[in-house]
Amino acid sequence: MKLYAVSMTGNRLLYFLYILVSISFAALLVSCRRSNIVESVDEDELFCLSYGNFEDQLNMFDLTDVGNIHTTMTMRDGFFYIANGEAGKIMELNSYGDLLTLYYNEDSGSAAFTQDITLKNKHMPIAYPFKSPGPITVDSRKYMYVVSTMPKERQEEDETGTLLYSQIVLRFSSDGTSCDYIGQQGVGGTPFPFIRNIYTTADDELVVVCTTMEGSMVYWFSETGFLMYKIPIITKDVPKMPGIAAANAGIIAAVQDVIPDYESRRLFVKIDYYQPRIDKDSKAESGIDFAKTFLFSLSVDNGKYESPVTIPPYEETVTEDYSKLVFKLPYDFFGVSKSGWLFFVISTSDGFNVEMVQPFSQKIIRRHLDINHKDVLYYSMSLSDSGIISALLVEQDKAKVVWWRTDSLTAAILKP
Repeated sequence: MKLYAVSMTGNRLLYFLYILVSISFAALLVSCRRSNIVESVDEDELFCLSYGNFEDQLNMFDLTDVGNIHTTMTMRDGFFYIANGEAGKIMELNSYGDLLTLYYNEDSGSAAFTQDITLKNKHMPIAYPFKSPGPITVDSRKYMYVVSTMPKERQEEDETGTLLYSQIVLRFSSDGTSCDYIGQQGVGGTPFPFIRNIYTTADDELVVVCTTMEGSMVYWFSETGFLMYKIPIITKDVPKMPGIAAANAGIIAAVQDVIPDYESRRLFVKIDYYQPRIDKDSKAESGIDFAKTFLFSLSVDNGKYESPVTIPPYEETVTEDYSKLVFKLPYDFFGVSKSGWLFFVISTSDGFNVEMVQPFSQKIIRRHLDINHKDVLYYSMSLSDSGIISALLVEQDKAKVVWWRTDSLTAAILKP
């Protein structure tokens, strides 16, 4: 009987341990599943803009032709700057949507406003004959920089008639009373190649990133508009993929984004690497697959690349016929905050996924921005120096300006 009793006690003990381990394992699985779920960041809708020709309205012309919309937005210190290319005007608004300053082209047909704007905002409307204003940025002095197209007679073509140099960067003082333009050589210089984007740094230096046939060309100007650096980034000369003999493996490098650091004179160069896809039966190449993304830091002073940072890809899981396929896709490089966080973004079926990377500690934060793409016909997104993501969301009946306080996420990590 004692032996039987001992046996039953041992079985109960083993049974109890089995239940305990099972519960712990189940909890672990639930934890793992939860860790794979990307949390959403709350969206704050700040204000809306209606469509029309008045001073505080957007003119989007034909919303069905979204491929020809040229309206961009940036945010600085809680103020929003919208370059409405279709209407030939630029609006400065506060976070409540109040129009503070209006820059407009008198010949664009957008000057359908009265003297009431002067009384409400204490800012005179500022007329300037810019054409198709594009990417826009603002420095700490409230100097506004905006890409504009030169008049036809000032544009340059090659011998085949292909348009090569047509864009300049307009610079407005903080009160809008003075304006000049910056070209390749500095103030009053020749037009740039196609401008991909423009940026300002902590030292109020202007950085112009252009796209060329060979890759990218970066122009770095002082706060007075003097050209300090001209940095070519030639695709065929960029670093090979680290870790393997890329040349022997047929690895292809694609320079996707070039963005300046906010605090120092260096460039971040995002390179996506692709490898040949080999057909198992024919042993022949049947395409290319994404391999890895590396972010290289390039010193502006000496032109040397530093050790890269690996940027994890976005993974999309597709279930089909009782099987799961995992597709890896590279993020787009969005920008750099003044605290050194690197922001990456990719469009998803229900919004955007954002990946925030701290390069030195390799800390990574992933969050989701909920957006109904069916309602949004066009959008322009911006990253502020403090790390706030804002967006102009163009819908059928109105345009919304929203932001996501991603700065609080990165600030929480930095706290001791």
